[in-house]
Amino acid sequence: MQICAIKKMNMTKITVARGDGIGPEIMEVTLEILFAAGAKLQIDEIEVGEKVYLSGNTSGITKESWDVIRRNKIFLKAPITTPQGGGYKSLNVSTRKFLGLYSNVRPCMSLHPFVKTKHPIMDLVIIRENEEDLYAGIEHQQTDEVVQCLKLISRPGCEKIIRYAFEYAKQQKRKKVTCFTKDNIMKQTDGLFHKVFDEIAEEYPDIENEHWIVDIGAAKLADTPEAFDVIVMPNLYGDILSDVAAQITGSVGLAGSANIGEECAMFEAIHGSAPLIAGQNIANPSGLLQGAIMMLNHIGETAVAENIQNAWLKTIEDGIHTSDIFKEGISKKRVGTKEFAKAVIANLGLKPGLLNVVTYANSTSLHLPSYKRKPAAKKELLGVDLFVHWRGSHADELATFMHSMATSNLQLSMITNRGIKVYPDGFKETFCTDHWRCRFMSCDGQQISNGAIIELMSAALAIQIDIIKTENLYAFDGVKAYSLGQGQ
Repeated sequence: MQICAIKKMNMTKITVARGDGIGPEIMEVTLEILFAAGAKLQIDEIEVGEKVYLSGNTSGITKESWDVIRRNKIFLKAPITTPQGGGYKSLNVSTRKFLGLYSNVRPCMSLHPFVKTKHPIMDLVIIRENEEDLYAGIEHQQTDEVVQCLKLISRPGCEKIIRYAFEYAKQQKRKKVTCFTKDNIMKQTDGLFHKVFDEIAEEYPDIENEHWIVDIGAAKLADTPEAFDVIVMPNLYGDILSDVAAQITGSVGLAGSANIGEECAMFEAIHGSAPLIAGQNIANPSGLLQGAIMMLNHIGETAVAENIQNAWLKTIEDGIHTSDIFKEGISKKRVGTKEFAKAVIANLGLKPGLLNVVTYANSTSLHLPSYKRKPAAKKELLGVDLFVHWRGSHADELATFMHSMATSNLQLSMITNRGIKVYPDGFKETFCTDHWRCRFMSCDGQQISNGAIIELMSAALAIQIDIIKTENLYAFDGVKAYSLGQGQ
């Protein structure tokens, strides 16, 4: 009895969801490989995904399942299907946000010449911020013609993900961290991400750092991925470009993903549930297996992780390939899901001959201090943007109404439509929708009160101007913290 108790104490209890589509079959063989390699795991299974959605639960997961995930802290999840329409929320996004899984880690490595790729020298890791950006999912229809989506970037979010990227590079003995943003356009949001990157980079003088504007950076990534090592970026760019990076290695089906938080972690393949090929024993389990290997490293079973990864590389090198990566003249044997797993198990204890042998032992732990809030800045209210639903087409006409609303403290300074300045001195060629931003600024450049904004809105109500949203315009420590209109 005592020996059994000791064995149980050495086990790590994890939560497993078999998912939908190809999920159950790739999870089954992934677990077979883990246990064949000696992984010390206890499993709690939960049901998430399509069945739960269709039972009337729009989140795709029950409270009881949340309790299991939160108790075990480690979650290995197969792909799931989110039904179209009906207000169903993405379980992947919900899990990352509810559990604070702020870092999404996606290694992308070429397996040339055994998996066909145009980029034989490629070994990079994309670290994607996981909780913020446009994935905050805050959207509104504001007028007949215009909807908005709010892009939220926070200093804590930036600091946590960027520090994680540098610590990951340090742990993995990588030489460079690159930041992708679009801060030439989004100067406040992406500008903050870039600013924090520069600040934190100074703390790691032994690691090279660089910044790319995301569009040209994406082009460089697609053309010359060997130029990059670790890339850190906000949520949307990271989501798109990690799929691009995985695909140009040879197949998205080969890539795994880790979602890391301060308390919990989730591991998965980056691909979807592929319902069209479900149950046919043709799916490639490699993506989920790669996620599981990252899980083993995360929980300290580095020797088991190393053994499985080298066996997997040996299997790829032997030319034993599933249909998605099978190529005549390169591959030697086309196999199904189960047969691929058996080949990996047969290669446990062996190492690849040409591909780089993986060594995970003696990895140092990541040093990730908790975020410390900075002292509050001096915050001054200098004006307000009133967003107006107005069906007219001439900005000068709207400006007449806006000027009539001006108060002793606030005067109209600008009107934009879709971000483009249309008053004063607008162009007649500029197409305008029914969504207008009317900027009122302090008359003397000094701080105003919230009462002045209420007075302005009362004036708008009196002349039946439909104000759909307001945004206060602030300066922090004397620095204006709002964008200009395009063309201003």
